[in-house]
Amino acid sequence: MFAIRLILAILPIIMLAGCSSSNVITADSPTLSTATATVQGPDQISSVSVLSPTPVASPTSIVAALPTDSPTTEAAVTPTTHPTLSPEEWKTLPVIPNISDTVLEIHERGLALGNNPQAFSKIGDCGSTPAWFLGDFDRDQSYYRLGDHTYLMPVIEEFKGSYGRTSLAAKSGFNASSIFAPIWTNRDHCQPDEFPLACEYRVNRPILAFIMLGSNDVWHLDTFESQMRRIIEYSIDNGVIPILSTKADNLEKDHIINLTIARLAEEYQIPLLNYWRAVQELPDQGLQEDGVHITWGPNRFDDPQVMKAGWPIRNLITLQMLDAVWQAIEKQPRAQQ
Repeated sequence: MFAIRLILAILPIIMLAGCSSSNVITADSPTLSTATATVQGPDQISSVSVLSPTPVASPTSIVAALPTDSPTTEAAVTPTTHPTLSPEEWKTLPVIPNISDTVLEIHERGLALGNNPQAFSKIGDCGSTPAWFLGDFDRDQSYYRLGDHTYLMPVIEEFKGSYGRTSLAAKSGFNASSIFAPIWTNRDHCQPDEFPLACEYRVNRPILAFIMLGSNDVWHLDTFESQMRRIIEYSIDNGVIPILSTKADNLEKDHIINLTIARLAEEYQIPLLNYWRAVQELPDQGLQEDGVHITWGPNRFDDPQVMKAGWPIRNLITLQMLDAVWQAIEKQPRAQQ
């Protein structure tokens, strides 16, 4: 059994990961400009900043590939049962959702555990690394233009240091199982028996995390939901708000991965960034010819031609999601310590 689990964890690394070189509809947020960009590789920027506050909750015993138990901590947030989404209903969900009370509860728990209210993490494959995802916003403004979205500058400043940071739980080929496999742990920053997600949360102490998985899970759909549940529950137990995201591709042919992601977000009452919907009016739905990799363009949100590419759209709506969560949190009175 161990050998089978190990193979399942390794297999996605072998396959091609989603990282080679419109009208966007949101709920209660400014309308995005719709706007093909030449596919090219942006400059890589990466750094790892190591913090060492209170340890995160982690299992007492860790199986080499897949942990059998989720960590247990006091006052964990319990999901509320909600009606299940119909197979097509997820496609109509807003790009940016309203923020639930559950998110605020997780935030308060994170503060009590000593998480950094100005830090977030990225969990996923190479599409979660700063060369593609958000990295420019830790650089000076010559690397991006906000255009009509200057209202996002405060949230960019609030979370400085997280945009260009390379996550210890984001790597080419990662899938939902890889996140729990100590074999893929960064040995320079992690403990020998830590799996990548545990290491990332211990080192970065984020208050929220963008969970961007699915494209590399097409080979083992039978375990995707259970592993995503582990990620969500581990995040909640550690006071980290998990923000899920649908994907642009449909490698599995029936959108079952996006449906699963949307249903989990609904069940746990956590934010869903509906990226799939955001790219539907882009050329080729924001995908390159292989139907997997997202089309690249610089983060110039005031350039209609650039905004026909998938990556600047993804970066823009992610900033909008981050701002929505931050604004909801800031409006809440702090719990008595």
